[in-house]
Amino acid sequence: MHRILTFLILFVSIQGFAQKKPVDHSVYDTWESVGSKQISSNGVWTSFEILQQEGDAKLNLVNLTNNTKIIVSRASRAQFTSDSKFAAFSIKPWYSDIRNAKIKKVKADDQTKDSLGITNLTTNQTTKISRVKTFKIPEEGGSIIAYLMEKPLDSAKKSAPASNQAPRQNDSADDLLFADDVTAGPKNEGTDLIFKNLTTGVAKTIKYVVDYDFNKNGSQLIYTVSGPKKDSKAPVGVFIYNTVTGTTKQLVNKRGNFKGFTFDESGDYLVFLGETDAEKKEIKDFRVYYNGLSLDSAQVLVDNDFPGIPKNWSISGDARLSFSKDAKRLFFGLAPTKTPKDTTIVDFEVAKLDIWGYKDETLQTQQLVNLARDSRKSYLATMDILSIDPTVVPLADLKVPNVSIINEGLSQYALGSSVDLEDQIASQWTGSGLSNYYLVNINTGSKKKIIEKLSGNASASPSGKFISYFDDRNGNWYTYEIATGKTTQLNAGLNISFANETNDVPDNANSYGIAGWLKDDKAVLINDRYDVWQFSPDGKQAPINITNGLGRNTKFTFRIKRFDFTERFIDPKADLYFDAVNNINKDAGLYFKSLNSKKDPVMVIMSANKYLGFVKAKDANRYVYDKSNYAVSLEIYTTTDFKTEVKLASTNPQQNQYIWGKAELVKWTTPKGYESEGILYKPENFDPTKKYPMLVYFYEKVSQDLHGYIPPAPTPSRLNISYFVSNGYLVFTPDISYEIGYPGKSAEEFINSGVEYLKKNSWVDGSKIGIQGQSWGGYQVAHLITRTNMYAAAWAGAPVANMTSAYGGIRWDSGLNRQFQYEKTQSRIGATLWEKRDLYIENSPLFFLDKVNTPLAIMANDADGAVPWYQGIELFTGLRRLGKPVWMLNYNNEAHNLVQRQNRKDIQIREQQFFDHYLKGAKAPVWMTSGVPASQKGKTWGFELTDDKP
Repeated sequence: MHRILTFLILFVSIQGFAQKKPVDHSVYDTWESVGSKQISSNGVWTSFEILQQEGDAKLNLVNLTNNTKIIVSRASRAQFTSDSKFAAFSIKPWYSDIRNAKIKKVKADDQTKDSLGITNLTTNQTTKISRVKTFKIPEEGGSIIAYLMEKPLDSAKKSAPASNQAPRQNDSADDLLFADDVTAGPKNEGTDLIFKNLTTGVAKTIKYVVDYDFNKNGSQLIYTVSGPKKDSKAPVGVFIYNTVTGTTKQLVNKRGNFKGFTFDESGDYLVFLGETDAEKKEIKDFRVYYNGLSLDSAQVLVDNDFPGIPKNWSISGDARLSFSKDAKRLFFGLAPTKTPKDTTIVDFEVAKLDIWGYKDETLQTQQLVNLARDSRKSYLATMDILSIDPTVVPLADLKVPNVSIINEGLSQYALGSSVDLEDQIASQWTGSGLSNYYLVNINTGSKKKIIEKLSGNASASPSGKFISYFDDRNGNWYTYEIATGKTTQLNAGLNISFANETNDVPDNANSYGIAGWLKDDKAVLINDRYDVWQFSPDGKQAPINITNGLGRNTKFTFRIKRFDFTERFIDPKADLYFDAVNNINKDAGLYFKSLNSKKDPVMVIMSANKYLGFVKAKDANRYVYDKSNYAVSLEIYTTTDFKTEVKLASTNPQQNQYIWGKAELVKWTTPKGYESEGILYKPENFDPTKKYPMLVYFYEKVSQDLHGYIPPAPTPSRLNISYFVSNGYLVFTPDISYEIGYPGKSAEEFINSGVEYLKKNSWVDGSKIGIQGQSWGGYQVAHLITRTNMYAAAWAGAPVANMTSAYGGIRWDSGLNRQFQYEKTQSRIGATLWEKRDLYIENSPLFFLDKVNTPLAIMANDADGAVPWYQGIELFTGLRRLGKPVWMLNYNNEAHNLVQRQNRKDIQIREQQFFDHYLKGAKAPVWMTSGVPASQKGKTWGFELTDDKP
């Protein structure tokens, strides 16, 4: 009987697998993920987006008390009103309509525009308003909204009303569009702004609005109007509408460019930037405008002639404005006055060149990349608004360009920093400069240097009593007490490292970061590798390990989970949740502890999953989050205590139609005795009596992703793991640790030994193993095939082939020279080319290409901003010269990692065909056997399979 039962179970299992099919390249577009989540302040409603890779999203509105669910197609960017009575969201046009418009090259103004959706959470009724550009809901304003319309369609082109159109699949009656004040002005002259009280239904239409915003409590709506030029009587300027009294006040009655509307904490005072210069004037003169309850109009608070503004400096139109917490002080930006273009220069008669000088602080390439950003750079300044004799106090300048306010502007000081000028040129090979930090007096602008040549970062405590910083060079945490000028080493006498214990690059190890500050700066919480410590910032009390060393003892990593990042402090009496990760088996979850308790943290949840995307209700203990693992696509849950959870939604039910896989943690010992680990992905219908081809994907360390869900997707660079597993491959992803100076040998040590360990299993076909890597992984692929013939095929994306030429190259995205990568960071040589010439050659695959016997496919794109694409060319032309089987894909105008989806889809097919041929014996495609000549570019893609050999 037992044998019969076993047979029946096995038969049913086999039949279940037989009904499933392998993933193919057609599944990508509709595969789902979870977008942004929101939760109403009272914790009754949540919203979350279910996105498709390429298609129409669905917004889910779920009542967490009675499980009522409202689904709105194509909706996103949901917001709840502060009273939790309404939800508003944008509704995009159908993806197919957008696609068809692009195909037909329809002008942008004539394309279908977004709509606004508003759901009444009491009646569950949804209203939709067509052609809405933007909408805003005040943070604390109850059930009010403002939305800005698109300009109206030309009546001659206007399509039939939505009510006459045939409904699409999944449309409901709620999808009909209301003709709701859809009027606006001509091009570039603003459009209708609708203010609406959603409870009463009363609406106000304001014409020709360009920009708008609410204050925090929604009592004031600020907007700027640009009436049509042909109508001299039309209102222009800046207005403020009192949403409580219904009255409107004109603040500025001139046409101009007004922006940066900023209210103080109470919402009673307002500042903004504005200029009213002639439209053709190249350099605009911005002013800071100010308005309060007692003022009938906005006053020019600061202009470029104001006392204190340095000569040849002016107000920046690109800076952010802010009040101090008490609204007594204003912070704004200054910048060197720009020089107008010399219109007398004849363009075709002057030379165009870049001059590189060895004394330049930064390379010309960096200067050119940063030119637009630097032209908008502003330097912080301040003024006392209530002063009888106000003056502008510049806080930042060219020598100390970075200044940030302390304690919300209530402190007497600001914190300034600058890269040490003597060290600026050296950042070409160090990767980052040493920084000097200053206390900047906000009343006088005077600067006092408090930290000199710091390798690391400094920041002010929330109450402004201390400056905290970590020095990478010695691995210590320090505080500087502003009142006394005293510096204290916090971790003195502790034998615990607060620097990255696994650092394996030839540079100083970074810290594990600050977890937060207790109220009134009484203590600072700092992470080590596993635990969280509490330090007295003045050093007068002994440090406390608030997780009691449980992390280090169990090899768990604990991190305080912050649900509200607007909170400046951690309450010393707070009940804390900790993110917890088991570093042994990679399980994850939450632990709980009261901060003032001496007990160990207590486990709340722990499982073989990843927990992501937590959101919490502002006024209730209600949480929403995602959970998933490799086998289970993202699921959305809600809970009040994490002890019991309710599933709200699942994604990708179609996954059950396809052969999926399972992820296992693999551990082995390398030849030099290092303990290592990685992930082995097996098909769910894995049969240990069969032999499987295996693909090996690597970068640096990946085992922490054991429980990560990997959707089948056309990826920008990495291996499409779920696709290959579903199609009968094993996929192995090993961790790699590095020995300084020997990155290539380190890859051999860890990757090859992991593969050899798995080859001991009878179900691994040792003759059919391929490797794939991108960028740093691509380099390691290129290196490995010069050292071993154990791989049947290899794929290298954006690889470095020649460290001697790459060393002096440029990262074109940033303009940075690449020397720092070899001396200090990922490439891990740890010396200059001239100091360790032999190591640069030893680690350069180019010099050993004659040893290669593995077929290689290379991706090297001509717009790669990280690895110069000539590195791929060097690798390709070298192997081609030696008669080795090699191909190179150059996706035109593409980046280091593919951006355009059509290119991502293309490379998935080619990668599958390449590995199927060498690891499964499949026929080779035309692009591998005879290639695609330039004359056929864009006409044929060479995917057809042939009987020819590559």
